[in-house]
Amino acid sequence: MKYLTSALIIGLLISGPSLAQQSLVGAYKLVSWVQDEQGGEKIERYGKSPRGDLLVTRTQVAALYTGDVRKPGTSVAEKAALYDTLNSWSGRYRVDGSKMIISVSASSNENWTGTVVVWNTQLSGNSLTLTSDPRPSGRDPSKTVTTRMVLEKVE
Repeated sequence: MKYLTSALIIGLLISGPSLAQQSLVGAYKLVSWVQDEQGGEKIERYGKSPRGDLLVTRTQVAALYTGDVRKPGTSVAEKAALYDTLNSWSGRYRVDGSKMIISVSASSNENWTGTVVVWNTQLSGNSLTLTSDPRPSGRDPSKTVTTRMVLEKVE
């Protein structure tokens, strides 16, 4: 009986989402998005008050965030400016310690689609901070950047 109970508990732990993963589940509002570039420059590509959401289920995650100052447009240049202040991605994820490991299945940046993205997570009350490991900048691969998003849980 003792072995059966142990096997059942181990099976449940292996098959279900981790407690850490379950604690991330919810809807979040983007509060800030800052990229630290080597040399100390801080870049707020989406402005001081970016807009966006992060939705986390037990197995899926989806994000959409935009700049704080966007103007509707119909010309090619106006559409390009809108695209430059938009980012979205989604996929299945798992948690390993404090890391959220995402297999990106769709993204507004096709360079991310089909890749694995890792965010270091810090959950404090209703605040979730996602921080990337240092990596080459998407805008200038000769520079290294670290991205930090701060989100507030809304449900």
